[in-house]
Amino acid sequence: MQGDSSKHTPKKRGLLLVMTGASGVGKGTLRARWLADKDVFYSVSWTTREQRPGERDGIDYHFRHRDEFEAALEGDGFLEYAEFVGNFYGTPRAPVEEALASGQDVVLEIEVDGAMQVAAKSPEAVLIFIVPPSLTELRRRLEGRATETPERIEKRLRRAREEILAAHSFRYVLVNDDVDRAVTDLEAIVHAERLRSDLITDAELRRIVET
Repeated sequence: MQGDSSKHTPKKRGLLLVMTGASGVGKGTLRARWLADKDVFYSVSWTTREQRPGERDGIDYHFRHRDEFEAALEGDGFLEYAEFVGNFYGTPRAPVEEALASGQDVVLEIEVDGAMQVAAKSPEAVLIFIVPPSLTELRRRLEGRATETPERIEKRLRRAREEILAAHSFRYVLVNDDVDRAVTDLEAIVHAERLRSDLITDAELRRIVET
């Protein structure tokens, strides 16, 4: 019997988990409940917009000057980015890569277009598309926020319909009709991903047959 080769097994790379879905579907609530007691790296986006009252730099966003953002953009420093109403938003690449390399799982909570950018740059990313139980329920949630005009809500609903009908672009589709059940589904997704054969190293297989 060989020695304990597990001592020399390299650290596994973390999972890159990307949560996305239409506005109002409950991504933020679901993510907060899911990660409340977990040692997971949640990537905080950069933005060039002004910091709002109550927001915390490094917690809600990393607030950066436009010049700094554009310099990082030119250096391929983002996994994904977008420009909205004259401001940039993006997921910085370096902290995500560092966390993954250390074996820590990383969660991104981003818009659908950003999720597709991440998938193009990081094919190993686990894309999880969150959908509402119905567009009627999504309308109720958006109207319940009382933060947008009826015209803006209608625009969001039209976009949500298009995105939902294209859900086959994602590895997993999760219906968020009950937060507790949805969290259980997320746990199942992570468990399933850890059991994928392509994530088992040759060293692990050798350890099994040599002991």
